Amino acid sequence: MQKPVKIPGPDHPIALALHSGRVRVTFNGRIVAETTRALAMREGGYPIVLDVPREDADQSLLVRTPHATYCPYKGDASYFSIHVGDRISENAVWTYEAPYEAVAPIKSYLAFYPNRVDLIEQFPR
Repeated sequence: MQKPVKIPGPDHPIALALHSGRVRVTFNGRIVAETTRALAMREGGYPIVLDVPREDADQSLLVRTPHATYCPYKGDASYFSIHVGDRISENAVWTYEAPYEAVAPIKSYLAFYPNRVDLIEQFPR
């Protein structure tokens, strides 16, 4: 069955912008990601999501999982768990590896669930 594809618009706006500061994600005492190149995604009435370039994350702490979801505005999302020491945060990170054209800039970016990491900090540049 073909998945529905929707285009962002007035009924479901999606806006992407370069985040103006530095973003740091920590879990179990380790910095999982830190960047000054985050994208801020504003989507409908959802909280803002800060997407981090994959190369600004410690890939050695991320383990791909079989979990996947679908968004008709963005496409198929893949997930990673974070493994640090004796703690694991399951499916804490999602990414759109082949996003739809309307959100193409998020390709190769990672997003973190705030309730599955210890802290997502924002600092001025």
